[in-house]
Amino acid sequence: MSARHDNGTTRLDDAARAGWLYYVAGNTQEEIATKMGISRQSAQRLVSLSVSEGLIKVRLDHPIGHCLDLAARLQSRFALDHCEVVPSDPTSQSSTIGVAEAAAAEIERCLRATDPIVMAVGTGRTLKAAIEQIQPMECPHHKIVSLTGNIAPDGSAAFYNVIFNVADTVKARSFPMPLPVFASSARERELLHAQPMISATLALAAEANTTFVGIGDLSPEAPLLLDGFISEADQKALQKAGAVGEICGWCFDAEGRLIDGLVNDRVASAPIPSREQGRVIAIAMGARKAAAIRAALTRRLTNGLITNEHTATLLLA
Repeated sequence: MSARHDNGTTRLDDAARAGWLYYVAGNTQEEIATKMGISRQSAQRLVSLSVSEGLIKVRLDHPIGHCLDLAARLQSRFALDHCEVVPSDPTSQSSTIGVAEAAAAEIERCLRATDPIVMAVGTGRTLKAAIEQIQPMECPHHKIVSLTGNIAPDGSAAFYNVIFNVADTVKARSFPMPLPVFASSARERELLHAQPMISATLALAAEANTTFVGIGDLSPEAPLLLDGFISEADQKALQKAGAVGEICGWCFDAEGRLIDGLVNDRVASAPIPSREQGRVIAIAMGARKAAAIRAALTRRLTNGLITNEHTATLLLA
C-alpha cells in the first residue's frame, strides 16, 4: 500500500513538473521529454495528467472580440469604471464558471499593488468561488475588511462569507465583521454598531479603495431565503414593495433605490462603500439576476461589473 501511494505521489510530482514546464515555462513536449529524461509520449501524458488532476489552472488572456464589444457597450451604457465580460459556456451547468476565474485575476491584480490599499469584500457564491481561485500571496501591507456579518441565523459561521478565505490565502491583515447578517431589530443593530470594535470596522470599510460584492435576486430561489437569512414572509413583503435584488443584504427596487423599512432596518452590513472614492465591482451572472444587476448599475450602487456574455446581452437588451 505504501509503495503504491509513493508511486502515485511521484507521478503527480512528475505531472506537476511537466505541467509547469509546458504552461508556465513555455517548453515544447519534446523539450520536456529531454529535460525529464522520458519519452515524448510520456511527456504528453504527464502534461494531460497535470490538467485532469487540477494541478494546472489555465486562464485565457486572449481578447475575444464579442466579449470586448459587450464590455465596452456596458461601460458606456452604465458609466462603469470597470467592466469585464467573459465567454459563456452553453453546455456548462456551473453557476460560476468563467466569471469566478476573471474575478480572481482582478482581485490578484489589486493585491499586487505596492502601495497599501483597503479592500472590502461582500459575500456570495460567485465571489466565494473567485476567492478559491486566488493564488497564495504575501500582502502584509494591505487591509481586507468584510462588509457583512459572519454569523448565520442558527449561530453558525455564514458559509458564503469570504473574509476568512481571503485571509488564509493572501496573508493580509483581515477585519471580519463579528455580527449576525441581520439583527433581530433596528434597535439591536444600532446597539451593535455602537460597539467600539464594530464602529472601527465600519469606519475602515468606508475607506475601501476597491470593493468586490455579489448581487442576489429576491425570487423564491433567492439565496437570502434559501440560506435562512430571511423568512418567506420577508421575501414576499420585499417583492410586494418592489424589491428585485440585494447587495450584502441591502435590498433595492428596479430603479436601484433602497427599500424603506422591512429587512433593511435590520441589515447589520456596512453601507456599500463610496463609488466616488473607489471601485465597487459586482461579480454576478445569470438570467435570474439580470433585473437586479441592471438596477444596481442604473443607480450606481456599483461602478464595476464582471459577468458573462449571456448576462451582458440581457443587460443590453
